[in-house]
Amino acid sequence: MTQGEVINALARRRMLAAWMAREIVPHEAGMRAWLARARVSAEDIDELMQEAYCQIVSLPSVDHITAPRAYFMASLRHMMLRRIKRAQVVALDAIGEIENWRDESMVSPEDEAGSRITCQRVMAIIAGLPERCRRVVELRKIEGWSQKDIAAHLGMSEKAVEKQVWVGVRAIRAAWASAEAQSAQRMDQAERGMGAGR
Repeated sequence: MTQGEVINALARRRMLAAWMAREIVPHEAGMRAWLARARVSAEDIDELMQEAYCQIVSLPSVDHITAPRAYFMASLRHMMLRRIKRAQVVALDAIGEIENWRDESMVSPEDEAGSRITCQRVMAIIAGLPERCRRVVELRKIEGWSQKDIAAHLGMSEKAVEKQVWVGVRAIRAAWASAEAQSAQRMDQAERGMGAGR
């Protein structure tokens, strides 16, 4: 590398660092809060943030980025979805939370209420799981503990923890599907009843 190339590379790095400090870093707290609401553990949030920063810094140019906050969010969202798809056990609501992301400044009261109701329904289903399974699911999916930490805390093997999480998530999905089917059936009956009363 010639001296001129080195000087150009350093100038580019300085410009990119200034751009990152001005356009990306101010949004970090908001991104971290969003990931936390998606039930991502603090450790995973740190890794995702680092990965996103590295990805942006390694771009040959940032001239094409017209909306830095949206670009930052899209990068994190893509990384998170890739992780979730790779994982053997997935948080029931994490995919929906990420897939349905909207700018927080545009969240409607209806969306907020719907999210609260969904969360309450999932928590009620979790509460109905067998004791050991419930505790493992709560520690892994709600509190964000690693399988290793749960195994040490509860005196189980990591394999047993993984199995309990799998059993719990499967039970939650089945209970959710059953509740949705019952709800749809009640709606159908109500509609038929209204049609018959006319």
